[in-house]
Amino acid sequence: MSSDSRCPNGTPCCNRLRTAFVPCPIGSVKHHTRSYGADFCRRTALPHGIGETGSCPRGGRPTGHGPHPAAIDCTINYGAPVTSIVVGSFTPSVLLDVARETGRLAQRDLEVAEVPVTSSPAQFRSLLDGELDVGLTNPDNVLAYRFNPGNPLGRLVDARIVAAIDRGMGLGLYGRPGTSAGDLVGARVGVDVATSGFALALYALAESIGVAREDYELVALGSTPRRLEALLAGDCAATMLNAGNELIAEQHGCVRLASAAELLSPYLGTVVAVVGAAHLEVAEQLSAALLETAREIAEGRLDEETSGSAKRRLDLDDTLAMQYLARLRDPRDGLVPDGVVDRAALETLVRLRTRYLPTPGPEGGDLLDSALDEDSGLVHR
Repeated sequence: MSSDSRCPNGTPCCNRLRTAFVPCPIGSVKHHTRSYGADFCRRTALPHGIGETGSCPRGGRPTGHGPHPAAIDCTINYGAPVTSIVVGSFTPSVLLDVARETGRLAQRDLEVAEVPVTSSPAQFRSLLDGELDVGLTNPDNVLAYRFNPGNPLGRLVDARIVAAIDRGMGLGLYGRPGTSAGDLVGARVGVDVATSGFALALYALAESIGVAREDYELVALGSTPRRLEALLAGDCAATMLNAGNELIAEQHGCVRLASAAELLSPYLGTVVAVVGAAHLEVAEQLSAALLETAREIAEGRLDEETSGSAKRRLDLDDTLAMQYLARLRDPRDGLVPDGVVDRAALETLVRLRTRYLPTPGPEGGDLLDSALDEDSGLVHR
């Protein structure tokens, strides 16, 4: 990072994060991490106008005792700690944005910077390295990195689910305009990586329309927004989309070939996850703020805020924003207002993984056979 703290593209701050330039109390204004690419800045600073001297908002002082530089505590005048954390997500989170705008994060003394991740291996590498504090991720990723040493990182990590967030948000197999199931034979089909949770769902949905795994060419294209771009550009014939990306695809004439809600339910699409115990407490606080917001959305009390966020964060027009709002409220593939990680949904995920990526245990069976045991550590209780 240059001394004037500009991004490589010349801008003084990262517009994708919609943050202003903020001096950092620990001396490093912001830095780029390999996981996010040069276009994305990550701040290790307190927001809301920290002065050049590094003083905290409202006259407090930095305490410097956060778990690492990405989580900085600041004691403000009335003694409450303000904790700044970094959350990694695949698609910008409307739920997180609404929680911020409605004060749910501030009520819990949280300042949350959301950064995009390029793939599930990049997300968990960053969680492991301490570049991310919390991840919004597919729960299958937690299964893979906790129980399967053959995961893309090549090692087991202490990955844990803290709370359920949604059941897939429209997750489905989408093809280019005019695509039918037969067109997938011999075609390029995009995934995050071949071993991710959405890839496993893709294999099942493709089979449901008569297309076997060996019938198409699988290509790793990264996160969902990247796969949407590839689909619209003709770089793949089909891919898995959700979380507003599928609405944009439909607007451009793309077709839904199969739906996770219809064929894989009960399913979980997004959870709050951590690696290790250092950030469990703050992840619980974040989860509480998100779930309180989710309940208000489900009850119809935040329509304007939610649709406005969907337009702003996901670049949806008025019509698509209302469709997105309706999807959030859909109990089959929308929000999970109580945050409960239900066993039936986990069984769906385990069944997909053991079917398409079986991992024999040293004493027979599969490494995931014990994943749903109460003492497995998969879900933080």
